[in-house]
Amino acid sequence: MLRAMRAVYYEEFRGPISVRDVPDPTPRDDGVVVEVRATGICRSDWHGWMGHDKDIRLPHVPGHELAGDIVAVGKEARGLAVGDRVTVPFVSGCGRCPPCSRGDPQVCDAQFQPGFTHWGSFARYVGLHYAERNVVRLPDSLPYVAAASLGCRFVTAYRALVQLAALRQGETLVVFGCGGVGTSSISIARALGARSIAVDVDASKLELARSLGADTTLDASKDPDVAAHVVEVTRGGADVSIDALGSPITLKQSLKSLRKRGRHVQVGLLVGADSRPPVPMGRVIANELVLYGSHGIAASSYREVFDFIATRGVPLDRLVGPRLGLDEAPAHLAGMESHGGIGMAVVEPTA
Repeated sequence: MLRAMRAVYYEEFRGPISVRDVPDPTPRDDGVVVEVRATGICRSDWHGWMGHDKDIRLPHVPGHELAGDIVAVGKEARGLAVGDRVTVPFVSGCGRCPPCSRGDPQVCDAQFQPGFTHWGSFARYVGLHYAERNVVRLPDSLPYVAAASLGCRFVTAYRALVQLAALRQGETLVVFGCGGVGTSSISIARALGARSIAVDVDASKLELARSLGADTTLDASKDPDVAAHVVEVTRGGADVSIDALGSPITLKQSLKSLRKRGRHVQVGLLVGADSRPPVPMGRVIANELVLYGSHGIAASSYREVFDFIATRGVPLDRLVGPRLGLDEAPAHLAGMESHGGIGMAVVEPTA
């Protein structure tokens, strides 16, 4: 491919974001090139533009939640073909390092991340590395937009709650932050038969959470100590908490919301001055709390995720928010700190 393609592009952190022509990617020997049909705009992309990710090298094309069609295949990318409908986890493992050898490619020592370590999917085409081990074929029944909404949000919530915290039927989950990971968490809890409590400062996001199955919603802007309400409503505390926003306050409130021997999962990024938050370790020790960090999901888990969605009737379409063209992406990305949006914004570069 020698032509130029249109892509979202920036040359400095916190600087102007534009749409311009850049060279088409070519596949590495172990990679593929995908024509992007849909790609989510995630708060992680905003963090990247803000300069919070040390892996990004300027100039940069962001985007990491994608679905599309393979248009070129490297000679070592076995088992994949032009025309395959695919997606990819936002962390792709090399397959050779110790974490990959243990079955944990989401914490690979040499990980490939479209939109972070390399140019991403806010473009007509994106090149993906380590393709044989990481590129995932989509079920025929799953539309591109729904597949993009899995992104790093639904699958991250699935990894956090199902594979790590082992949320079970009849338990209670408290969700801090009702963005993409938060609303996905509420949908997963409902599918598992667990109760959920949604916490946010945005009334419209709380309304969406309620419509997705949250049993209780709490507006943190009206009560800074929502943890006390969680403990009261649950008669002792939630079984599982997830901080899907990422701040010292939501982390502390999450831990205070837990019953004894409860499990907390930290998904929201804490960056800059907040990257080393105080943690009430006395409470963690005395109550035997379990703390997990969750960074992503292995490509080998996607079949499990697809089956979960299909058999439990998870309404992926209700998690999707605005559908945008490529030219609308820069303004939406730059404005995420102030508005965030309701539901997961999805860009369709070829529409």
